Amino acid sequence: MRNYTIGTRFTILVIWGITIALGGCQTSEGPQRPNVILVITDDQGYGDIGAHGNPAIRTPVLDRLHGESVRLTDFHVDPTCSPTRSALLTGRYSTRTGVWHTIMGRSLMAPEEVTLAELFAEAGYRTGMVGKWHLGDNYPLRPQDQGFEEAFYHPAGGVGQGPDYFGNDYFDDPYVRNGVLEETEGYVTDVWFDDALRFVEEHQDEPFFLYLATNAPHGPYFVEEEYAAHYRELGFPDVMARFSGMVTNIDDNMGRLLARLDSLELSENTLFIFMTDNGSAEGWANWRGQEGTWEGFNVGMRQGKGSEYDGGHRVPFFLRWPAAGYVGSREVDALTAHIDVLPTLAELCDLPVPADLDGVSLVPLLDGEEQAERTLFVHSQRVPYPIKWRKSAVMTERWRLVNQNELYDIQEDPGQENDVAEQFPEVVDELRAAYEQWWDHLTPSFDGYVRIGLGADAENPVALNPHDWHVVDQSQSVWNHRQVENGKMGNGYWAVEVVESGRYTFELRRWPRHMDQPLESTEARIKVGDQEARMAVTEDQTAAMFSFDLAAGPTTVQTWLAQPDGQERGAYFVYAERE
Repeated sequence: MRNYTIGTRFTILVIWGITIALGGCQTSEGPQRPNVILVITDDQGYGDIGAHGNPAIRTPVLDRLHGESVRLTDFHVDPTCSPTRSALLTGRYSTRTGVWHTIMGRSLMAPEEVTLAELFAEAGYRTGMVGKWHLGDNYPLRPQDQGFEEAFYHPAGGVGQGPDYFGNDYFDDPYVRNGVLEETEGYVTDVWFDDALRFVEEHQDEPFFLYLATNAPHGPYFVEEEYAAHYRELGFPDVMARFSGMVTNIDDNMGRLLARLDSLELSENTLFIFMTDNGSAEGWANWRGQEGTWEGFNVGMRQGKGSEYDGGHRVPFFLRWPAAGYVGSREVDALTAHIDVLPTLAELCDLPVPADLDGVSLVPLLDGEEQAERTLFVHSQRVPYPIKWRKSAVMTERWRLVNQNELYDIQEDPGQENDVAEQFPEVVDELRAAYEQWWDHLTPSFDGYVRIGLGADAENPVALNPHDWHVVDQSQSVWNHRQVENGKMGNGYWAVEVVESGRYTFELRRWPRHMDQPLESTEARIKVGDQEARMAVTEDQTAAMFSFDLAAGPTTVQTWLAQPDGQERGAYFVYAERE
């Protein structure tokens, strides 16, 4: 774990390894330390909110919250899921945490990162997360390993991906509570908010931090028909109708949560944040070309999720804390980002502050002060190894340098239509130089692996799945259930850390254990470090078992299942257990 510095309102004494917090819940500068609820939705863009000018989307609760909050109107995240989450929870640029993709072992966040949950827990808060984690599903990378006392979530980046329970479809699905599969009833977003309400009610008499991360409106776009039907009647293409219906379902659930805070008399001293994780996936344009008259709404921004243009990474950020005066319709138009959330909450909630952060506290901005000129960076890598300048944006309050060569005056041209690089070569040079320094800041993180632990008491056996395969050729990646069902001929290796020396068994399967279906192979092969073994398998055999003596330390695991026609693919599911 990295070193701490001291927050402005909180004193930490460490005496012979004992940490003592001085100051308690009350400060002389303001109200009692607040409860904190941070809601982050998945793939909902800036334009997918009625209060931002969308004439068709139904979000009355978010619209009301918009009017009750301090709003950061130039707030940026990464263009995709896992990178945003790692930066949000650590206050550091995502690539520095080991995260620059959403699959292929590059969505795993380094366990030594200090998270918001760890800081809140150390400061005496009860900590809970609900919904989407997407930063690693095995020890020591799970939310319960990263500071959350309670964690109820689906694995991987979405329902129907990699380690998610095979067959989940958003309705009556089993999800994971603190590492144990648990049956649920109802629609997935309703389930998450039900659990959030339970957490709030159980901890209403003590300070709490709740991280509520919905997987909606991320695909697959499943929602009750009553939500989608309204949008179809307005001329929305099918996918956009279902996506928008998922947004309205979130809004309904937000109403339930905010009403419960009111009834429990917690709203006044609850610091409530709403944000999203990247630009819109399906609300910004009918890019699928489906039949319908609605063309989308994006507040005039260019492109959506995954893009280096503002439509990919400028998102809503609402903050409401009535007891501290952060309430009422007020806009802060300074350039801000996800990396600023941790230091801001640390100052507002008297938390210890980790050293070596990239973000800054936004408390002066929230209090009406001006911000000094700053330069921020985003990029969308989505490759096994980062590529310099790939899908990148260097940002100031006035300028956007995109992909090294395009320059936009964002204040005059928010749609980024007019490249003015030739008119302002000195600005291009200045922003390129800033990027070079930033890139050098990131490069120490490129060559390592964030490894899955094998043999730890906290998780034994360990279920490995292809979502986390490291591949050289991205065509070999297998990350969702449809690809597994179709038997895609992919393969890769897992980067692992043997936590304890001993005898380990590896159970190779083509299907997850609970399905217990045949390997559909003639031979199974495995390589763990420099040890390798193979065996012939029969047509109806459901698993192939191997055993190795392993020393503690880093290594890799790769498997092969030979098909009757001679082709090979990896075993999609491997269960590794220390005997």
